[in-house]
Amino acid sequence: METAELKETVQNIVNEWKDREGNLIMILHQIQNRYGYVPREVSLQLSELLDIPLARIYEVLTFYHYFKIVKPGKHRVSVCMGTACYLNGAPGLLNELEHLLGVSAGETTQDGLFQVEVVRCLGCCGLAPVMTVDGKIFSSVQKDDIAKILSDYSHKEPIFSSGDTGSQA
Repeated sequence: METAELKETVQNIVNEWKDREGNLIMILHQIQNRYGYVPREVSLQLSELLDIPLARIYEVLTFYHYFKIVKPGKHRVSVCMGTACYLNGAPGLLNELEHLLGVSAGETTQDGLFQVEVVRCLGCCGLAPVMTVDGKIFSSVQKDDIAKILSDYSHKEPIFSSGDTGSQA
């Protein structure tokens, strides 16, 4: 993300909302929608442009669950923890994901490829347990399926669970 382009974009968004009451949250929404998160340099710029303390901006960013202050992963992996999915093994799926990727729910892998999140219900109870990758639904997922699903999105070497050497029979 080019700094000059980012500054210009933020300036344009601020200009659009500058004279409206409650503009901070609307400005933050536009930035979040455009970049997937609110970069720190944007928060600093907003503080200056709007003459608002940086602490106030972070107060809003951290209060609302919608806003992210960390760049999201390229692929968003969601595990449903609704009742049907939970009872059909979703906690085990989440544990396997965390093990394979080396991150916890709410975190992004170091390479920025995967972001893991827990959702309460995807509305696919008859297909439980389900997970999604970038909105694509995977139904009746078993722990052994996760490595294959992830490798389809990694465009790298396949991701194998412990004990699996990846050899073909």
